[in-house]
Amino acid sequence: MANLVVPRGLRSRYTRLIRDVVRWPFQAVADRRNTFEGKDLILAWAAPLSILVTLLSWLGLAVVGFGFILAGISDRGLAKGMLQSGSSVFTLGFLSSSESRQTFVDFCAAATGPVMIGLLVGYLPAMYSAYSEREAEVTMLQSRAGVPAWGPEILMRHVQIPGLVTQLPALYQGWERWACQVAESHTSYPVLIHFRSPRATRNWLIALLAILDAAALEVALNPSKPKSTMRMTLRAGFSCLREIADVEGIGYDPDPDPDGEIQLSYAEFAQGIDMLRYAGYPMERDPEEAWAHFRGWRVNYESLAYELAYRIDAVAAPWSGPRRTARQVLLVRTPIDRQPKTKAKSDAAT
Repeated sequence: MANLVVPRGLRSRYTRLIRDVVRWPFQAVADRRNTFEGKDLILAWAAPLSILVTLLSWLGLAVVGFGFILAGISDRGLAKGMLQSGSSVFTLGFLSSSESRQTFVDFCAAATGPVMIGLLVGYLPAMYSAYSEREAEVTMLQSRAGVPAWGPEILMRHVQIPGLVTQLPALYQGWERWACQVAESHTSYPVLIHFRSPRATRNWLIALLAILDAAALEVALNPSKPKSTMRMTLRAGFSCLREIADVEGIGYDPDPDPDGEIQLSYAEFAQGIDMLRYAGYPMERDPEEAWAHFRGWRVNYESLAYELAYRIDAVAAPWSGPRRTARQVLLVRTPIDRQPKTKAKSDAAT
């Protein structure tokens, strides 16, 4: 219950255990589905159901606890103690006692049940409000980042439409604020981490990763551009991931080496650069030189993003790491598959 009343990220092994136990059968069934859409439809039930199961487990533990107390202070025995406890916790009142000590315990039990239910019901609007705000930005990004979102496609789409590239700083500023809001809400209510988007091809983590990659690419490719907005977005983004990782119990290096290795290969990086070059994105550095700078930024967030994407089984996207089932990657169309074949078609589409 501390997760509901204390406005800060608390790690609760009990609630994590309940969440994992509830999720396991859904995950087992989802892993056998042939399409990611079918998989997502099954997994969408796991997180909301875990909230209900958590409440029921709280009430059940309260019944057991008060039952042992009543059995210990009376001669009714454990079975009748549990019945009397359940009668009080659920405010049914069909079994009680006139003995003062038992009456006091009954009052405490009768207050516990409604308080637990009231706390959870009272905080549900706050949780769903945070979820709605998160998904609104993810949905808005769809037209700018593709489906599923990808960092290079953000830059490609902005450079292809005249005048749109000037909106990139505002986009980064909005996502800097979004990252701070998600860090606060998802550490206060960790179950939101596992709430899935309304559409299978959208995901909050993949959207954030795309924004971070786009900002890192701009910093790496064009050193003469003003960097303050992009750098602040990058820092807000990987700080958000680190705070969520603390709640999830994921380890990370708080001060990684900028020259350290990352899982993204240079070949994958070059593929994204080729797409940007084809779209006419201006580049001051060549790919080999930009790779070192891009890697220096990505080392701050890549491992956390990959681990979280694997845990929540996010939609497969370029530059987002492996998933539980290899076939998932093959069933989702990546942004590069949708590019026009000729420059003429590109201009017409624009």
